[in-house]
Amino acid sequence: MLNTLRKIVQEVNSAKDLKSALGIIVLRVKEAMGSQVCSVYLLDPETNRFVLMASEGLNKRSIGKVSMAPNEGLVGLVGTREEPLNLENAADHPRYRYFAETGEEKFASFLGAPIIHHRRVVGVLVIQQKERRQFDEGEEAFLVTMSAQLAGVIAHAEATGSIRGLGRQGKGIQEARFVGVPGSPGAAVGRAVVMLPPADLEVVPDKAVDDIDAELKLFQNALEGVRDDMRKLSAKLATQLRPEERALFDVYLMMLEDAALGGEVTEVIKTGQWAQGALRQVVGEHVNRFELMDDDYLRERASDVKDLGRRLLAYLQEARSQSLVYADNTILVSEELTPAMLGEVPEGKLVGLVSVLGSGNSHVAILARAMGIPTVMGLVDLPYSKVDGIELIVDGYKGEVFTNPSEVLRKQYSEVVEEERQLAQGLDALRELPCVTPDGHRMPLWVNTGLLADVARAQQRGAEGVGLYRTEVPFMIQQRFPSEKEQLAIYREQLASFHPLPVTMRTLDIGGDKALSYFPIKEENPFLGWRGIRVTLDHPEIFLVQTRAMLKASEGLNNLRILLPMISGIHELEEALHLIHRAWGEVRDEGTDVPMPPVGVMVEIPAAVYQTKELARQVDFLSVGSNDLTQYLLAVDRNNPRVADLYDYLHPAVLQALNTVVRDAHGEGKPVSICGEMAGDPAAAILLMAMGFDSLSMNATNLPKVKWMLRQVNMSKAKELLADALSHDNPQVIHSSLQLALKNLGLARMIGPGANKTL
Repeated sequence: MLNTLRKIVQEVNSAKDLKSALGIIVLRVKEAMGSQVCSVYLLDPETNRFVLMASEGLNKRSIGKVSMAPNEGLVGLVGTREEPLNLENAADHPRYRYFAETGEEKFASFLGAPIIHHRRVVGVLVIQQKERRQFDEGEEAFLVTMSAQLAGVIAHAEATGSIRGLGRQGKGIQEARFVGVPGSPGAAVGRAVVMLPPADLEVVPDKAVDDIDAELKLFQNALEGVRDDMRKLSAKLATQLRPEERALFDVYLMMLEDAALGGEVTEVIKTGQWAQGALRQVVGEHVNRFELMDDDYLRERASDVKDLGRRLLAYLQEARSQSLVYADNTILVSEELTPAMLGEVPEGKLVGLVSVLGSGNSHVAILARAMGIPTVMGLVDLPYSKVDGIELIVDGYKGEVFTNPSEVLRKQYSEVVEEERQLAQGLDALRELPCVTPDGHRMPLWVNTGLLADVARAQQRGAEGVGLYRTEVPFMIQQRFPSEKEQLAIYREQLASFHPLPVTMRTLDIGGDKALSYFPIKEENPFLGWRGIRVTLDHPEIFLVQTRAMLKASEGLNNLRILLPMISGIHELEEALHLIHRAWGEVRDEGTDVPMPPVGVMVEIPAAVYQTKELARQVDFLSVGSNDLTQYLLAVDRNNPRVADLYDYLHPAVLQALNTVVRDAHGEGKPVSICGEMAGDPAAAILLMAMGFDSLSMNATNLPKVKWMLRQVNMSKAKELLADALSHDNPQVIHSSLQLALKNLGLARMIGPGANKTL
């Protein structure tokens, strides 16, 4: 059964549209289960009715015409109960509804399974038979498994149709919404430019062309280039390969002929598809055919076809490398964005970024935040190869992307973009003003940095220090571990740029979703694995070199603070402190006269919350990492779009943990700051101030908004809002009551659609 399932899913995955996908599903499931009928009903979100979309066994004329509400018929029952229904005689059931046009009265037994994607029922898969019988457990399990597998495929096919502006029936629709993970705040309206990795056929987009002759010529040139390469390779390897092995090159040359793959691609180009898209389509069909074969030798031939396809694509991409056009308001879309891709867009044209893979902590997301470009990451459901040239809206606050936006939505987001622009201009006036509440409470606002670009942005926005300098960023952009001398130069620049303001440098924090290409960490569960201080304590040579570079860089400036990440207990802290003192001794022995800088720990693991007092006794300060602490307390990977909506830093458990940390740190006479997304949320910042945090550290983009908000709210009022928030047991209620209170105070300006992703 597993092999059957694999083959069906593979065949459905290669279908060109939703109609074809559903046709394959009903045919193959009917064959696999030996039933007389297999049908798929999909829930139309506009009419809220289950519509018969494909069937083998029922009257074909009823497809698209028969439909039922969720409270009608057996299909409606399966959809609303969200569980399978197995009946020996369907007509005996009180919910049975007869549709004459389907011709289904002759089928007695009924087995239906809901098709569910991300908690949403998208349809129902049904099999029927003439004789009265209960389907056995194995058959029911197979249909449930099939439904679960097909849910994503159907959602993907629907999404592809939505992008083309077509609904399920092929009718024009207004827009489609895709949800990912916020990468960089802001909103953008623009046109998609899909950037492809080199020679990867699977990600080539569809693109209609007018000049078919030019495409045919490009393809012929590519064919000639690959033929030439094959002949040269064959000759070069003549002495190293046996004749039967060299025959593979002859097979390749035959496949390139007009009667084979070459001719098929030419025919597709003639329909108006560009050469790269035609090549992807033809190669994909051949690969799927080979992979579905039972014979191992023939299955292996799929890789030969792929190789040939890649070689042809490389020639086609080379011919087009200069022809990528970046319009004004370009939204760059890729399977996996890289910093190099950002650099290729002419200055002033890039307004938004969309990446199918990657997280809010990806290097590209960090860079995008530094550049102030709205970004959405982890958009796994977006069939991105289909969006080239299509109008998009990027919402970097909520992590949403809209394709084919309606006039109403476009107008709404254009207003948000304009509001943001005006707001930024208005907030510039706050740069030189201190962050003081109307009743005189002073709240230092610091920034999180990692790139040189962050420095200028932080200074333009009036930062009072650096609460978190991510030292891993310079490591991530190298091809090897940077030397002590290289690190010293980078750190010196950062310390000097902010002098005399304090700069808090976090020691190397890799692992989790922050990988170094030259130091790969392969783990089943990286967030609970070898990361942060655990890596550097296991590699004291890395830790010592970095600490020495930091200390030397601070000579004569004395504004360095060292921060230790991922501390889970006293033992790790003592080990790290020992190494820091050792490095300090070495540096002083070499003649560099620097005082011992303040050392702090990050509170980002629940264990550290409950050891705040003990940790505070041994260090100079504490800093809460709100992003990691939230995800560890709630057991939610914040970079996983499937559970991203469960990640909420206003969850009662998070608020109570933060309150505990401040109380216990202050009990030991030690200051405590907080960095992360929460500190940069103007509404959440009010609660943090009320808790007693000594400083807030955030993205430079959000600093003016937080400053504006805190300058409007009395400390006494902030404490009232905190008391109210802590009295609720539901994060949604906390959001709503906080939003309402700020609205009543006339402060809704910072919590509108463009203010942040949660309120």
